[in-house]
Amino acid sequence: MKITACRTAHFNAAHRLYRKDWSDQKNKEIFGKCSNPHYHGHNYELIVAVSGEIDTETGYLIDLKILKDYIRTEVEDPLDHKNLNEEVPEFKELNPTVENIAVVIWRKLRNKLPAKFDIEITLYETPRNFVIYKGE
Repeated sequence: MKITACRTAHFNAAHRLYRKDWSDQKNKEIFGKCSNPHYHGHNYELIVAVSGEIDTETGYLIDLKILKDYIRTEVEDPLDHKNLNEEVPEFKELNPTVENIAVVIWRKLRNKLPAKFDIEITLYETPRNFVIYKGE
């Protein structure tokens, strides 16, 4: 019997969407106000969904305290109140779009969680803009 357990989290971060190899004009045309050279910020909402089989001994899919701790150490601590472009190594050369942020989060959690689990990341950049990444 497969089941999914979810944990939510929140972090605030600033970023600038741009490509270093493009002119300021082209960045503005493609990314609009999100290419502001002085950055802008979001209040990100995260849902981490872990799917798999219920352990017959514990009745757990996963101990949610463990998932909570991984989200804190792998997501909240490194991203919260940071300038993603300037302070987060994963985004030194990677444009910190909501899509790329979700993939980075998925990879970090994939490295921590046992392979028997499927992981899905839902990341809200605004209440109306969000992405879902399943590691595909």
